[in-house]
Amino acid sequence: MLSDNLTNFILELSIWAVPTIFSIVAHEVMHGEVALRLGDDTAERAGRLTLNPISHVDPLGTVILPGILLYLHLPVFGWAKPVPVDFRRLRNGRTGMVMVAAAGPLTNLTLAIASAFLARELPQLLDPQAWRTVVIPLVYMLRASVIINVALAIFNLLPLLPLDGGRVLAGLLPLPLAIKFARLERYGFLILILLLYSNFFERLIDPIINTVTRILL
Repeated sequence: MLSDNLTNFILELSIWAVPTIFSIVAHEVMHGEVALRLGDDTAERAGRLTLNPISHVDPLGTVILPGILLYLHLPVFGWAKPVPVDFRRLRNGRTGMVMVAAAGPLTNLTLAIASAFLARELPQLLDPQAWRTVVIPLVYMLRASVIINVALAIFNLLPLLPLDGGRVLAGLLPLPLAIKFARLERYGFLILILLLYSNFFERLIDPIINTVTRILL
């Protein structure tokens, strides 16, 4: 017989897994879609412009880490395999790089707003008899989608390479400063790990995520 903790975890997983995977995949696909519109078909040729999660799943970032964070009742985030983009092929140069990088977080913000709207409106549109079997689980999933997408957007907007916020900053800085900033990318993952194990997220990022989520919900 399953323990109460494991049962609760399975129930939570059933609500959080689908919006987590969809949000991460949509984030990456939009990077590739914007790049394609700006002249770089690298992602298209690699077969990455699809919402099929199999094409994007990173075992650690898409499955293992979000599952562990969910089990530990910590903020859930993750990543998919980065969509390949050749910034040299973009028509708009550095402006194009900013547009490609910003596409991911903007997609997550759009999904968060859409999920919040549907979470409020769907119960009024669906048959009341479907509440227990359809409406309640769907609303829980949509509310989870709001939290996930807000967290993904804000996390990825941190001005740290290789995150999207770092790409945006690199595209906006004067070229000499952008070149110096780009040299920090090799240390980006280490810096990110140090921030995760410090109080940085708890003190600065979590309040922003919580505030935006409360506004939407």
